[in-house]
Amino acid sequence: MNAATPPTGPSLRREFEAVFGYPPLDCFRAPGRVNLIGEHTDYNMGLVLPIAIDRAVHVAIGRRPQGRWSADDGGTATPPRREESIRIVSDHRDEWGERLAGQFTAEELVPGALRGWLSHPAGVGDEIAKTTGTAVGGIDLYIESTVPVGAGLSSSHALEVAVLIALDGVCGLGLDDREKVLLTQRAENDFVGAPTGIVDQAASVMAEAGYALFLDCRDLATRQIPFDLDAEELRLLVIDTRVSHSHSESGYGDRRRTCEEAAGALGVESLRELDETVDLGPLTEEQKKRVRHVFNENARVRATVELLEGHGGEGRSIRGIGELLLASHDSLTDDFEVSCTELDTAVAAAMSAGAIGARMIGGGFGGSAIALVDAALVDEVGKAVLAAFAEHGHRAPDIFAVRAGTGAGRID
Repeated sequence: MNAATPPTGPSLRREFEAVFGYPPLDCFRAPGRVNLIGEHTDYNMGLVLPIAIDRAVHVAIGRRPQGRWSADDGGTATPPRREESIRIVSDHRDEWGERLAGQFTAEELVPGALRGWLSHPAGVGDEIAKTTGTAVGGIDLYIESTVPVGAGLSSSHALEVAVLIALDGVCGLGLDDREKVLLTQRAENDFVGAPTGIVDQAASVMAEAGYALFLDCRDLATRQIPFDLDAEELRLLVIDTRVSHSHSESGYGDRRRTCEEAAGALGVESLRELDETVDLGPLTEEQKKRVRHVFNENARVRATVELLEGHGGEGRSIRGIGELLLASHDSLTDDFEVSCTELDTAVAAAMSAGAIGARMIGGGFGGSAIALVDAALVDEVGKAVLAAFAEHGHRAPDIFAVRAGTGAGRID
């Protein structure tokens, strides 16, 4: 089982100064997320139940001294084309061993002009200008991340949120949590070009340690739901299949369009408006399957919340949600058709080794699955999953436990 050691505030400050040649003003973090249940419901104005995890994007930020830039930063930074540019250097390295780095000015913030990882912080800068009228510039950012890229744990959204709260903190933008969530979603949708919903940003901004975030995506109403794994001697394992995906390039957009077309055919604003009396006759067979998943997934979220809050008369129970997790995976596989062989292998192997429940998470077509397991069975479940992947000829997955961590904020 792999563990990630998060950077500290002092270590971030040292790295920032080594790269840019002056001390930073402050440091911030924004976590990745695991969505316990409620998949592909967010952009259908439905219900979701994510946790922020104890893996995050960490940012040190400084306001560049006038007319100054560092020429000696390991070969990664170049002189700003303008003093108003934003420079970003990451601890991640490219195939030649160089730190990932880049910069942009306000004039370059045009959708499609920047590609890859840099488009995410650039999109945030663009949305800040549109929303607040502030053209942020003359800023340097140093970034370290413990969120695996492409694992379906929302590494890109964590990057966007981390950059936003750093800029908000240093530039005094005065954004509240709701505005931060909506701004980063627009950056992802309009600038990056990925038609994602709102669950990832909301979890990163609004989640609290030891709780899951019950979010109604129609009005952004939230409620903190107890999720104390230790109290029931449980662990939540993430099984990163290491099959990478990209929301802007995958079938994610196709699924969203199909849902929107189904809602239009049924005369409703979103699939959230439907109940069990709806006549699905006007829909194609594909649309019916997508609608069935969304409707039932919303019901599974409600049932999960009831169990975690103890409304069933038997007290709070994390153990009780196992069947709901598995039902969610089956629905995502059969009705929404976004799973893949590796994800199905992970879920089946975990369940055969004694997991209480398991399912794929995220947009699908790769990424990760989660398994809810007894603490005493963590090693056994991990070994079973590794053996199953080897038997099927899959690349070995990365397996690690996560907790319900705290949302984005400043770090000392």
